[in-house]
This record gives sequence, C-alpha cells and structure tokens, in this order.
Amino acid sequence: MIEATYRNRFVRFFTDSHARPWLLKAARIIGWLLAAAIAVFSLVPPDLRPVTDAPHALEHFVIFAATGSAFGIGYGPRYPIAIALVIFAGAIEVAQLAVPGRHARLSDFIVDAFAAYMGFLASYVVAQKLEATFDPEFRRHPADD
Repeated sequence: MIEATYRNRFVRFFTDSHARPWLLKAARIIGWLLAAAIAVFSLVPPDLRPVTDAPHALEHFVIFAATGSAFGIGYGPRYPIAIALVIFAGAIEVAQLAVPGRHARLSDFIVDAFAAYMGFLASYVVAQKLEATFDPEFRRHPADD
C-alpha cells in the first residue's frame, strides 16, 4: 500500500502538466551551469583548478556525463544536442591551447565526448524505462519544449 502511494506520487510528479515543464527547465539550467563550470575550470590556470583524489579520466567522465544527462533530460532526445555536446568537448580541449600551463589531450577529448554522449543517451533510456514502467500512456508533450 505504501509503495503504491509513493509510486502514484512519483508518476504524478513526472506526468503532471505543471510539474513537467518545471523539471525540464531545471534540467536545462543545470545543464548550462555544468557546461559553464566545465569551461571555467578547463580554462583557468592550473594552480586555480580544484584538485580531487579521483583519477583524471574519472573526473572528466563524471562532469561530462552529468552535463550530457542534464541536457538530455532538459531538451529530450534531439541529435543536434548530442552533436553539440561532442563539439563542446572538442572546443574545450582546443581552447586550452591558449591558456599558459594547460594543454589539450586527445585522450581527454575522447573521454569527454564519450561521457557526454553516454550521459545524454542514458537520460533518454532511463526516461523511456520510467515512462514504460510507471505510465505506459505517458508521452513527451510538444508543450514541454
């Protein structure tokens, strides 16, 4: 009984015509903030960049996958968005050539582009699974865009 109540609240939140645009707008804002954070942290001098104990490739993968997911949730399964994410990953690496002490790496671009696309794809797959599981009649409405 309790599980059904939570399930109904979850379904209503994601299918309610008032909640859905708010969720999409929030995802879009988060996506743009993450992209801005990537740009800032990628283009500042190395001594101003935050350092974590995580491996370098994992740091890149996590932030780009999160960005891809946010854009995927916010804008839906639009291939121009996925292509733009890959171009963004390349542009960030190329822009690092202009910053003293920073350098562009092909390996970083590959990880970044792959992660952004995987995050984007994962958001679509998860959304489809949630819709099929909780509300098979639910479809993304054009008014959400």
